[in-house]
Amino acid sequence: MRIDRVRAMHVRAQWDYHEPVAEAHLARPAAIYPGLAGKVNWPVDPAGGPPYTIDRHFLLIDTDQGITGVCGALGDEDCAIIKRTFANLLVGEDPHAVERIWDKMYRHAIHGRKGAAMLALSKVDLALWDLKGKLLGAPVYQLLGGPTRSRIKAYASMLGYSVEPNKVIERTRHFAAQGFTAFKWFLPGVPHDGEAGIRRNLAIIRAAREAAGPAADLMFDAWSSWNVPFTQRMIELSAPYRPTWFEEPVLADLIPQYAELRRGARGVFISGGEHEYTRWGIKALLDAQAVHILQPDVTWAGGLSEMTKICALASAYAIPVIPHHGGWASTHLIASQAISTCPMQEWLFLAGRPDNVFYKHKLVPVDGHIHLPSAPGLSMDMADGLDLLEESVLAG
Repeated sequence: MRIDRVRAMHVRAQWDYHEPVAEAHLARPAAIYPGLAGKVNWPVDPAGGPPYTIDRHFLLIDTDQGITGVCGALGDEDCAIIKRTFANLLVGEDPHAVERIWDKMYRHAIHGRKGAAMLALSKVDLALWDLKGKLLGAPVYQLLGGPTRSRIKAYASMLGYSVEPNKVIERTRHFAAQGFTAFKWFLPGVPHDGEAGIRRNLAIIRAAREAAGPAADLMFDAWSSWNVPFTQRMIELSAPYRPTWFEEPVLADLIPQYAELRRGARGVFISGGEHEYTRWGIKALLDAQAVHILQPDVTWAGGLSEMTKICALASAYAIPVIPHHGGWASTHLIASQAISTCPMQEWLFLAGRPDNVFYKHKLVPVDGHIHLPSAPGLSMDMADGLDLLEESVLAG
């Protein structure tokens, strides 16, 4: 059996969603420049619906035996890089030889060890694992050693929702009533806001704790927009509200600053690694003792082939891995790992839901948990009834 073709399908769907979209003004690294403050690429255009028209790409890897591996949803850049850099490397390969193909792609794209090329490589790897699961008739988490549990605790990640304190209380209570016991909010106050930014962040933290109750886990994301003194001040002043972690407080490359914050943190964890890639990038964080919790993304950091290695590394340091986003791919990874290594999964309540319209198997938490899928592969097969905009052959 051999891979004989690599394709991309550009599809369109309608998302019939009637709640607010993109309410929040967010902190982000580029916001130090006034024209970029709060500018975020949301999954949908807030002015475009409801219903919202959404288009995505899916990657398909075909074999000469008629079995196809799928990964989606992808962006335009992913497809362009796959066509230019990776697709021809796949044709003629044994589809079971995922490790060989990963190494072949990595060595070929030596200038793509981080960033957009690694994001594209990750999507190819996921499609190969989906293919392998279908060839062997098993969910991918079984091929990776799982399941370690029948369901995964999910935390409600509130990207896109308003951070006005009354709204924080309302939404936190709403999702707590659905069974969630862990919540993450995105804090807008940044160093150039001074004490006003700290006070605004504290008001959000206070509101979240009031709404969630004393036993819930509360996490807060700075999106790489703080510095060390600002973070230290936030740790000190937020202590009465017992935050579980502060996420990406400084820019991803400032590893010594992460380590400084981790050494000085009392009663709160420092998390990061979302914008790091491959086992080598993660090892640098581990060796520096930079974070309490690692958050690489299975769709960015090298795919499942690489994330299993990252989890093995992290377990040797007793550092948990709570992947950034990742949808079904994260579910399969987490379900294959010990609970001490991968304790829970992030679920983006607003930003994560649009892609569900493209999937036959919808990812929908129940009672604050994600139940494991039973279909062979990664459960990324496209839903019926999508509008096909274009199908293109990338290689073969």
